[in-house]
Amino acid sequence: MTAVAPGRLRPDALAALLDAARPERVGRVAALAGLGVRVTGVSAALHDLLLVGEDAARAEVVAVGAGGTTVMPIDPLDGLRVGDPVRATGRRMTVPTGAGLLGRVLDGTGRPIDGRGPLASGPRVPVEADAPAAMERARIDTALGLGVRALDTMTPVGRGQRIGLFAGSGVGKSSLLSMIARGSDAEVTVIALIGERGREVREFLEDDLGPEGLARSVVVVSTADQPALTRARAAFTATRIAESFRDEGAHAVLMMDSLTRVAMAQREIGLSVGEPPATRGYPPSVFGLLARLLERAGTGPVGSVTGIYTVLVDGDDHNEPIADTARSILDGHVVLDRRLATSGHFPSIDVLGSVSRVASRVTTAEQRAAATALRRVLAARRDVQDLLDVGAYAHGANPRVDAAVAHGDAITAFLTQPMDDVTPAPRAWASLGALVARMGAV
Repeated sequence: MTAVAPGRLRPDALAALLDAARPERVGRVAALAGLGVRVTGVSAALHDLLLVGEDAARAEVVAVGAGGTTVMPIDPLDGLRVGDPVRATGRRMTVPTGAGLLGRVLDGTGRPIDGRGPLASGPRVPVEADAPAAMERARIDTALGLGVRALDTMTPVGRGQRIGLFAGSGVGKSSLLSMIARGSDAEVTVIALIGERGREVREFLEDDLGPEGLARSVVVVSTADQPALTRARAAFTATRIAESFRDEGAHAVLMMDSLTRVAMAQREIGLSVGEPPATRGYPPSVFGLLARLLERAGTGPVGSVTGIYTVLVDGDDHNEPIADTARSILDGHVVLDRRLATSGHFPSIDVLGSVSRVASRVTTAEQRAAATALRRVLAARRDVQDLLDVGAYAHGANPRVDAAVAHGDAITAFLTQPMDDVTPAPRAWASLGALVARMGAV
């Protein structure tokens, strides 16, 4: 320990003493309205954490104005009254990092909820961070195997890509996500379950993910009954944890179910602080939040975060505002079709409606030729499906349609896959090549 001359203190020790001796300024709750709490008498910046009420519940500053500061709860504020004390922390939300998080289940603020004791994690870091600069991002040039034949061959994903799974409710988004979690080539998987039903969380962890999948995953959970701010913050908590692995050079996968519920949570926040409703009731802050959130995934100078986000389309309308905005930011989209799902076709991927914007950079010319051949056969059959249904199609009119009809069972067998079946990408490409060869040059 460094000796200190009598009567003198080190600068850091002096600063700590002065900070401890500074009188604490206590504000008060001025009003409770909707989801927000207006407080006065306390100085705080946007996104600062405050301790509200006698129970010191955490809340975050979401708006600052001349009439006071508006905060929204992170913890429940049951029993809060006008006049209750409010204390500023001078801090913002931080999240844990490090390999000690693997196999753990956290809440939306990074606290463990799996009953396995405290986290053996690394340093805590602010939940807010800048996205990698455009010129510092490494190019996407390596395929990431997901273990799902229809994805790895027809909509291939590259390390650092951001892709969306678009579908209405009950079409199999979460089930497909669980397949990817168990079958991907990722070194680390960070899973965010946002706005889910409480009963589904344990089912996902034990049945879908399983012990093997959980061992290399970090799961962040914020259920539908939790405050809107907690649900919105859970998305950034999961993203920040994935970024911390990327900063160490790892290739992580971030899976979020669902991006739409993050947008809905931000809509509740924005409307509560007085933002005007814009497109279909969504205030402008929702679209800014989506851009900030999605841009943080991707490649960095070292490592990568591959983002896979589910998007719940309202009434199967793939042009509704959130789906349209997400599709414009993401590097590809996978469409799940309700008709396929109801017919027992799993995963219910609409191959012709799905696109990967980096497919040409992570596949070989031979692989692209095989995928294109199958797409052409599927497209030819789709164009004459009505004729086939009524028996009006004349065999020999179109070689591709003939191939689709003759090899229909083999095509369906290739595009469908049981949930517990993981197919490595090389084997999936070999199966596609053999299928195309059997169909002939089409």
